[in-house]
Amino acid sequence: MKIGGLQKLTLIDYPGHVAATVFLCGCNLRCPWCYSKELVLPELIKNQPEIVEKDFFGFLSERKGLLEGVVVCGGEPTINEDLVRFVGKIKRMDFLVKLDTNGSNPAILRDLFKKHLIDYVAMDIKQSPKSSRKYNEATGLKAGLLKIKESIGLIKNSGVDYEFRTTIVPHVHTKEDIIEIAKWLAPAKKYYLQGFRGEKTINPQLEGQRPFSDEELLDIRKIIAPFFEICEIR
Repeated sequence: MKIGGLQKLTLIDYPGHVAATVFLCGCNLRCPWCYSKELVLPELIKNQPEIVEKDFFGFLSERKGLLEGVVVCGGEPTINEDLVRFVGKIKRMDFLVKLDTNGSNPAILRDLFKKHLIDYVAMDIKQSPKSSRKYNEATGLKAGLLKIKESIGLIKNSGVDYEFRTTIVPHVHTKEDIIEIAKWLAPAKKYYLQGFRGEKTINPQLEGQRPFSDEELLDIRKIIAPFFEICEIR
């Protein structure tokens, strides 16, 4: 496991909690709009400064009583075989744990739920489930739609607080795609529509592209909001 970054304080990444965010290197997807390519592309990861695991846990020890939780994100955390050990160590220090994932590894999710090691899950839904081909186009590599669907079911039935979210990208998503995603997820607790950021994307052709307007996002939200307890725009 390579730790590629640490945000020592966040008030927004873990809803309702003061937290730190740890960024793990490596990802099994290549979403063209990804703006964390230094944590995804091997040729950039090798140049990414690494935080020694011992130093990370030393930092957490110093923040006991100040921080409530830790957000574990990436890249894609679940590609790391020792994620369960890593998260377990955080939990034994009495921190809450939020996991950000693309849902491609339901076996790891099941293990984390079974061992009660995570308190909140945020899963990125990349595209409409109408076809594996379309989902794979959105993720840049074969995502495994059956595994994505399995993860959705695991999360919804886990008893753990959760959210689903989709970054809406011009020339990748349509209004109809997002409506299909909402129907697929429904009923569910929380679904967030995230605006696209056209900066340092994996696919340089997306850099500088105009995102969906606030009006367009609000129009989509109005249609899909009844499917969720909470549906908001970020």
